[in-house]
Amino acid sequence: MSRKDAHRIKNEHGMDQLLLDLKPKIYEREVYLNQDIDVTELDKYLAKKNKEGKHITYFHAVVAAISKVIYNRKKLNRFIVNRHLYEHNKVIISFVAKVEFNDKAKEIMVLIPIEENDTIDTISEKINKEINKVRVDKKGDKEGGANGAIDILGVLPNGLRVPIMGFFKWLDRHGLLPKSLTTDLLYYSSMIVTNVGSLGVNGIYHNITNFGTCPSMFAMGEIKDRVRVNNGQIEPYKACNFGITFDEGCAEGFYLIKSIKLFEYLLNNPNLLDEKANTIYNNYYSKEKK
Repeated sequence: MSRKDAHRIKNEHGMDQLLLDLKPKIYEREVYLNQDIDVTELDKYLAKKNKEGKHITYFHAVVAAISKVIYNRKKLNRFIVNRHLYEHNKVIISFVAKVEFNDKAKEIMVLIPIEENDTIDTISEKINKEINKVRVDKKGDKEGGANGAIDILGVLPNGLRVPIMGFFKWLDRHGLLPKSLTTDLLYYSSMIVTNVGSLGVNGIYHNITNFGTCPSMFAMGEIKDRVRVNNGQIEPYKACNFGITFDEGCAEGFYLIKSIKLFEYLLNNPNLLDEKANTIYNNYYSKEKK
C-alpha cells in the first residue's frame, strides 16, 4: 500500500517478515536500552554557545544529535503498518510542551521537521519558536489540528468516542488520516523525545503505540555530577542517563546499539553538532576500528 508520508521497504530478510507475523503488535516487539553517557564536553560546549548569546539547552543538543543519528542510521526512521515496513520521507522529532509548569497545565504536541542542512543553531531556533508559541497562546485554548481534535473527542461519551476512534484507527492503518490531523500529531514522527531529567529522575522506559508511524521513544534523564578513576586519579565528570524504547521490527538490536554509539560519539564531540544534520560519520564505532 502506498503512503504520502513514507515509502515501502521491500526485499527484507525472510526472518524480518516472520517476526511481524509472530509479533504483530508493537508492544510485543519493544526493546529497551538504558545508557549513561558522559556529557562533560557537551556541558563546556553549551556554556560557550550561551556565552555567545545563543539560548541552547541540553534538550536542544540531544534533539540535534538524535536528528544526525537518524540521517546516518536510516532504519531508525522506519515504521510498521499492517505488517509492512515503511521509511519516513522526512525526519521529524516530536515532544510534548506544557503551557505552564503545574500539574493541571495543558499539554500541547509539538513536531519539529529536521531538514538536511539544519544545525544545532537552526534546530534550537525551531524548538524555541514552537515552545514560545505554546506559552504565549496558552490563553487561547483554540488549537487546530490534532491538538484541537483531542480536546473535542476527549469529552465525548463512550458511545460516541469509541466508534469514532475506531474509525480513526482504521484510517491510520490505511494511511488515510487527513494531513490536518497528522501534521501536529505526536505519533506521526520519527521519534518522540522527552526530558524527564527536568523532574529529577533518570531516563525512563516509555511504551510506544500501535497508532501512528513513530517507532521509538527517547527519554533524557537528569544530569548528575559523578567521579571516576582515570590512571589512578579520581576525576569528576558529568553524566546523563537515557532510556530508549524501540520497535525491533524496524531494526535489530545490533543496529540500535551502533546507533546509540553514534549518539554518544556526537555528545562527546559536540562541535560536530554545528555541522549539517545529514553529515555522514564513519568509523565512530570502536569495534570497527580494531
